[in-house]
Amino acid sequence: MAALGMNADGLRRDERLERLRLFGLSSPALLLILVVLVIPVGWLFYVSFIGANGQFSLENYERMINRSSYRRIFFTTFQVSFLTTGLCILIGYPLAYFISQLPAKLANLCLITVLLPFWTSLLVRTYAWLVLLQKQGLVNSWGMSLGLWDEPIKMVHNMTGTLIGMVHIMLPFLILPVYGAMKAVDADFMKAAANLGASPRKAFWTVFFPLTTPGLFAGALMVFILCLGFFVTPAVLGGGKVIMVSMKIVSNIELFVNWGAASALGVVLLVATVAILWVASRFLNLDQIAGGGH
Repeated sequence: MAALGMNADGLRRDERLERLRLFGLSSPALLLILVVLVIPVGWLFYVSFIGANGQFSLENYERMINRSSYRRIFFTTFQVSFLTTGLCILIGYPLAYFISQLPAKLANLCLITVLLPFWTSLLVRTYAWLVLLQKQGLVNSWGMSLGLWDEPIKMVHNMTGTLIGMVHIMLPFLILPVYGAMKAVDADFMKAAANLGASPRKAFWTVFFPLTTPGLFAGALMVFILCLGFFVTPAVLGGGKVIMVSMKIVSNIELFVNWGAASALGVVLLVATVAILWVASRFLNLDQIAGGGH
């Protein structure tokens, strides 16, 4: 019995030492997270409760509740995010499927074209769309020369131009996880469905599509979350008519030098993002979506 007790004590001691070693190995990463994430977010929460007189106050949050302009800003932010995500799904899923069916070399070439926008500055791409979509731009010129419309169409400084620019920027974030999920589907599954009498269309919707939904949800969630905090594209292509939360935060700091109001907006947007992720985790396996599950 004494020997068993000594062995148990030794095992517990080894377990404590193992935990200490693991903590020591992970401490640099934990310190980095503390410095770049926890402290800034904590400071953001603190400043959001500081009023104009420098005292603790809820005026920054009361302003968002009482003023309808803030409600419109949040509505526009979620509207743009939902529409951008939906358009990326409608365009990105068929494109990812097309690429996944190509031979390896040709598929790699197509993936390079998908990644090509990442090699160009976001600001440059946004202003390129501004040049293309303006009334004297190439799109209007070609449209009128082809007889598609008789006079220039206003496609910038409105919701249309904002969505075009954001879909172009966000599309790769949806295509890549969807393409990865499609390549992970065993081709024998489709052959088995065909052998069992399923038509190509039925095999796609009953076998292929359900197996690729984790990648689709991952891409859609990534696009939606990124859109919530987007600034450059709606600021340039929206022309001040499509105001999102990020733009209001910038104006509160640059024009009014009101860090409390800007921080409160950031806190609400952060809480909304966390709430969306929490709701998604209730219905979806986020570990599987992120590639951690099987």
